[in-house]
Amino acid sequence: MEKTNKEANAASRRAFIKNTAIASAAFMILPRHVLGGKGFTAPSDRLIVAGIGVGGKGAGDIAAFYKSGKAEIGFLCDVDTKRAAGTVKSFPKAKFYKDWREMLDKEHKNFDAVSISTPDHSHAMITVAAMQLGKHVYVQKPLTHDIYEARKLTEAAKKYKVVTQMGNQGASNDGPRQMKEWYDAGLIGDVHTVYAWTDRPVWPQGIPWSANKAEIPANLDWDLWLNTAPYKDYVDKLVPFNWRGWWDYGTGALGDMGCHLIEAPFSVLGLKYATNVQASVGSVYVDEFKRGYFPESCPPSSHVTLTFPKTPKTQGEVTLHWMDGGIQPTRPEELDANDVFGDGGNGTLFIGTKGKMMSSTYSANPRLLPLSRNKDIKVPEKFARVPNGANGHYAQWVEACIAGYGKKEVSSPFEIAGPLTEALLMANLAIRGNDVQRTSADGKVSYPGRNIQLLWDNDNMKVTNFDDVNQYVKREYRKGWTLGI
Repeated sequence: MEKTNKEANAASRRAFIKNTAIASAAFMILPRHVLGGKGFTAPSDRLIVAGIGVGGKGAGDIAAFYKSGKAEIGFLCDVDTKRAAGTVKSFPKAKFYKDWREMLDKEHKNFDAVSISTPDHSHAMITVAAMQLGKHVYVQKPLTHDIYEARKLTEAAKKYKVVTQMGNQGASNDGPRQMKEWYDAGLIGDVHTVYAWTDRPVWPQGIPWSANKAEIPANLDWDLWLNTAPYKDYVDKLVPFNWRGWWDYGTGALGDMGCHLIEAPFSVLGLKYATNVQASVGSVYVDEFKRGYFPESCPPSSHVTLTFPKTPKTQGEVTLHWMDGGIQPTRPEELDANDVFGDGGNGTLFIGTKGKMMSSTYSANPRLLPLSRNKDIKVPEKFARVPNGANGHYAQWVEACIAGYGKKEVSSPFEIAGPLTEALLMANLAIRGNDVQRTSADGKVSYPGRNIQLLWDNDNMKVTNFDDVNQYVKREYRKGWTLGI
């Protein structure tokens, strides 16, 4: 059971953050030299970063900000002290906290920006709290766990006027810019169909929740790790990685790889919000004759089809196919039998009226098909490249933060990352719809969410023809937690 005193502490800390934000949001977004007063030397070329979630991918993020040469790591925060130990050792001058709310409460005047690399279900709440304090934010992909959260973060970035960036490094690669130049030059005609695929998940999915309750490690604050999710007893091997396969915490292969593989279609074609979606999913068997039914877990594989309306860069609707779990589209006839499709396990394929082009993970290595076409491409470069490509994604955000809101371009601000994330999460609505189970009076079981197309009302953020999945558009947070906007 949850502990009452923890709920009380959570409420008081959130109240503090909210009150502080109201009183000082305008104050905090001023340049730091204005805040310092007479005799203060402006650190105009340095960004003080606080990291929340600093083990694993978070450790890499923190190191990359520091390597930009313009960031100092001032504070570190993680619910798992063992997981964070390496980063803490690398930055011994950074003050460490276990509770991000306490860090924001006590230290918000002492840093400029926040890096958030926590499980998907906790992204939105932490990000909102940071933005309300006038902090620039870098958030790992996917931006949020729910569509509602993505929409609210997109709006909040404009409201609080902070620099934002989602951690899909491929958005800073040369690949998307190269493909935009090819497409704008008409090399493949009008694109009407796109395929994106991945060999992930590489963690367990389509399985029952473990019945083996384990002892919570001394280094882990399990209650704080759960954050907005329903309380459950701790089970072994969920943390630090396998949470991705459970809907309470993760968003499956789509959340993990979709931002990397679908970013290019969004930027090249100007896609934004889909109008409808349908999905089919792979099954697992609990015995020789019976399929497993595990609605708490993401499926082992899926094929999702999203329809996007005509954009200024297309002549009509665009159909986007997503495939995961090792499923791939049929090889293009322009590829020779031994040519690598995508990068083998992952890729994106654009099909136009005059030709095709494909790329690898992170939109790397773009190629026209057939591959022989790449020898004679003479398209002028018109989109500025990000120095160091995907690796430069971090420095780009650091420099934009130093410059201030609206002064420098970033590759994946929330105005772009928000709609991209919504598309992925809309696809997950269709995937989860496959698990909606109903039992009739005579005991027959049916799955009404399978083999249908979900129709999306974008303004009201709801599916209009299958209400069962709308509960996932805006999930109910655990008692004591709120998004705050």
